[in-house]
Amino acid sequence: MAFKGMLKDEDIAAALKHSAAAESFNHKEFFTKVGLVGKSAEDLKKAFYFVDQDKSGFIEEDELKLFLQNFSASARALTDAETKAFLADGDKDGDGMIGVDGEEYSFWNFGAFFQQQDMHVPGKSLQSQM
Repeated sequence: MAFKGMLKDEDIAAALKHSAAAESFNHKEFFTKVGLVGKSAEDLKKAFYFVDQDKSGFIEEDELKLFLQNFSASARALTDAETKAFLADGDKDGDGMIGVDGEEYSFWNFGAFFQQQDMHVPGKSLQSQM
C-alpha cells in the first residue's frame, strides 16, 4: 500500500482493526494508532498526497470516504457520518474540501489533531503552520 515504509505494518493493522466496525472510526485516534503523530512535515505532505487520489491538491469527500482503503484495499469505506465528521474537522475554509494552502497543508489541521498532540515539525512551531 501507499504508506509502506513510512508506517509500521503492525500499527496499520491495529488501527484498522480498531476502526473495523461501522461508526467506530475516529480520525484522531486513528492517526495516533497508525503512527502519523510525530512524523516530519515531508512525511505529512506525502500522506496528504496518498489520500488525494486524483492529485487535485484537495481531499474531497469521496476520497475521505475511502480513507481506510489507503491503508488496506480490503478495509471498509467510512460511513457517511464518519466521513462528514472527518471532513468537518479538516475543512478549515468551508469549501467542502481539505486543501493545500501554499506550503501549509490543512491536512495537519484535522480536528486541531496535531495541536492536541505533542507534535513538532522541524524548523517551525506547529502553531505557525495552522
